[in-house]
Amino acid sequence: MARADILVINPNSNPAVTAGLDAALGTLRLADGPSIRCATLSEGPFGIECQKDVEQVTLPLRRMVEQDNGADAFVIACFSDPGLHVCREATQRPVFGINECGVLSALARGDRFGIIAVAASSIARHQRYLRQMGLTERFAGERPLGLSVAETTSDERAFARMEAVGRELVEKDGADVIVMGCAGMARHRRPLEATLGVPVIDPTQAAVAMAIGAVQAQVF
Repeated sequence: MARADILVINPNSNPAVTAGLDAALGTLRLADGPSIRCATLSEGPFGIECQKDVEQVTLPLRRMVEQDNGADAFVIACFSDPGLHVCREATQRPVFGINECGVLSALARGDRFGIIAVAASSIARHQRYLRQMGLTERFAGERPLGLSVAETTSDERAFARMEAVGRELVEKDGADVIVMGCAGMARHRRPLEATLGVPVIDPTQAAVAMAIGAVQAQVF
């Protein structure tokens, strides 16, 4: 039987974000498990930071899903879950959004979750999505780093800001589990969890873990 394949799509055009995703998913690459490929949407903006950016990548993502005949599952690696429903409409194979998966994983690890956002402008968009999912009662709060997507990936200030914002979410807002609100934050998950003393969810890892479960279940 051919080995199952999962395609993880970075909808922004920053290759450093894709490289960070690829590294963070290393622990999920098991010898007898599905292959995990990471790809960059070249048509995307350098960072998805506003609703215009979200809308811009929706149809290119659908085309990418439609044209890939090798993947058994897809993961859209942007916390806004751009194009999630239109991509699901385009294929019979499962499509996972990292926001949805990250939050669902957080619900399994704690009572109230908090989100670290990249920028303040992202928060209204994220909270609208949480209302659509009916999860506001278990939502402790969301606080911004005040950085760009690119800076969360490469700037040395990123971890210090994430630690400070994470502490506010835990100590002031009452979060007992933290969701990192950007795919570019992936490399900070483990040290942030050690520092804060609460579970920290990397949403891309959460989505890929769900994708692995979905494709492995088809084996039996």
